[in-house]
Amino acid sequence: MQNVLVRPQTAVIQPSGPLHSGNVTAFQQQLDMAVLSNQHSSLLVDMGQVESIDSAGLMALVSALSLAQRLNKRFSLCSISHSVRIIFELTQLDRVFDILEGRHAVDEAIA
Repeated sequence: MQNVLVRPQTAVIQPSGPLHSGNVTAFQQQLDMAVLSNQHSSLLVDMGQVESIDSAGLMALVSALSLAQRLNKRFSLCSISHSVRIIFELTQLDRVFDILEGRHAVDEAIA
């Protein structure tokens, strides 16, 4: 299940549990809606509650990043657990995404 928090100019999506092919469709829809919204100039995905991610979850994030870039919107990830970060590093997606360390960095980035 995902929560969507709205801060001025920024949508914050907080997925929880595993992000995999069985539940990625709803996650992808949330990402797309947030990126396409005229109310937001940036999107932050707080990955702190994500236990695991598979290729479908990664593709949802890459697709949303691509859409955000086409619309000149900021797209960031934060609070990625060690086990999920390893997947980003192995796929070299850690070089593609703007990854913020923790909640304090999120608040600074949004401010």
